[in-house]
Amino acid sequence: MMSHMDLGLADRVFILTGASRGLGFATAQALVADGARVVISSRDEEKVADAVAELGAGHAVGLTADLADPGTPRELVDLATERFGRLDGALISVGGPAPGTAGGMSDDQWRGAFETVFLGSVRAARTFAAALPEGGAIGLVLSTSVKTPLAGLGLSNGLRPGLAMVAKDMADEYGPRGIRVLGILPGRFMTDRNRELFQNTGDPATAAAEAAAAIPVRRIGEAPEFGRVAAFLLSPAAGYVTGCVVPVDGGAMRTL
Repeated sequence: MMSHMDLGLADRVFILTGASRGLGFATAQALVADGARVVISSRDEEKVADAVAELGAGHAVGLTADLADPGTPRELVDLATERFGRLDGALISVGGPAPGTAGGMSDDQWRGAFETVFLGSVRAARTFAAALPEGGAIGLVLSTSVKTPLAGLGLSNGLRPGLAMVAKDMADEYGPRGIRVLGILPGRFMTDRNRELFQNTGDPATAAAEAAAAIPVRRIGEAPEFGRVAAFLLSPAAGYVTGCVVPVDGGAMRTL
């Protein structure tokens, strides 16, 4: 029996996509702090190298890769097993699609977002699940757009609810093998992505203040607050949590 809150992460190995910065990187930090090892990927070679250096070469290895490339998930699995000898879970995160209304998006924009955000995530989850042992876990970093639309983010509103249901379907499929699949819904966090969105308004300070005022805890989240929750959900300590979506949003979401 675990007496204190031991997450059981020591020596476990996790793949984190889109994790050279932001919420994925914060999760990698939380996992490594608890003794896990991580394989991180993103499309930016320099950022991957910086992230690995910060996490520590003994704890982390990086791959410059795009989830839209069908070969990427397999490469990540191979890298994890070659470097660390095992694989215990994954956090799948893809960048937010271009802003704009659902009706204002062209066929090409929908196709592009589907390939990267949707199919890229499904393919990764399927590939990782096939490589996981009993006790493995897969978390998809989605968005509160799973439950409630975000103004001006039509592609996200259209695709992310479907991904949440894919996670639920996979939780049913892989549950008998002892593999968990769930979604995590970040609210507003001070990431590069949100700084960019605030910057685009022309008055970032006011935009940030207004965003904070609309959140019940009256502040924008710090990335480690997401990372610790994600690390817990991927850990054996959360062994009975699957097929659900977990918001980490300061109370911002207006649905149950």
